[in-house]
Amino acid sequence: MIGVFDSGFGGLTVLKEILKKLPQYSYVYLGDNARAPYGARSQEVIYRYTKEAVDYLFKSGCQLVILACNTASAESLRRLQQEYLPQAYPGKSATDPARRILGVVIPLAQEAAKLSKAKRVGVIGTEGTIASGTYVREIKKIDSQIKVFQQACSLLVPLIEAGWQKRVETKMILKKYLRNLKSQQLDLLILGCTHYPVLLKEVRRIMGKRVLVPNPGEVVANRLVEYLKNHSEIEGQLEKTGGRCYLTTDQTEKFSILGSFFLGHQIQAEKIVL
Repeated sequence: MIGVFDSGFGGLTVLKEILKKLPQYSYVYLGDNARAPYGARSQEVIYRYTKEAVDYLFKSGCQLVILACNTASAESLRRLQQEYLPQAYPGKSATDPARRILGVVIPLAQEAAKLSKAKRVGVIGTEGTIASGTYVREIKKIDSQIKVFQQACSLLVPLIEAGWQKRVETKMILKKYLRNLKSQQLDLLILGCTHYPVLLKEVRRIMGKRVLVPNPGEVVANRLVEYLKNHSEIEGQLEKTGGRCYLTTDQTEKFSILGSFFLGHQIQAEKIVL
């Protein structure tokens, strides 16, 4: 199975696009809603929470876990790959196959570096993601000439989760957040939070036709397709029954309602304890 983890609901926008590209695989989605949001937590706490969730998914039968959360990807992915995996799942035999953890930041950074011609890239995200500077670092690793302009948008996630994505107030707040970035002559804008694709059309309208705004879920889904083609040792382990399971650590009713909205079809969530 493929596990998809987020601190809450946003990762469902990533799963939605993955399901379009790779519907044959079985998936488990886990949202740690009881402890969300992660953005205001310390790096150590984010790592501990993320490791607990990833461990749960692996013990539930997942061979591959995607951190569909910008905060978890920024603060925990590298450490999980370098410390946790070699110790917990060394993959030294056929009865103990390797596990893998992927994130959303690097695919988006690679996409931005590939598509930006003017080398002026904007990033919007939560305060935690922007403060971490992870997009700046990852983009500049690929191309040090790219200038990266960031903007924290702390109000957007609660507005989206409140169902206010089409309200005039939300559009006004979004326009205010994007005002400074519009003046920077960007040619590409990264949505550095998995909630933000809900506002994708409005972001594209505000930024104008000269600014590319990729759908993060599509970018991650395309990279996952490539990854599985290049890693047959992982792909061969994956269950292909088309199963779907949605887990949350709190508020199953709310998760089911919002999750159905994010995915575009009815789901029923199950509560678990990490």
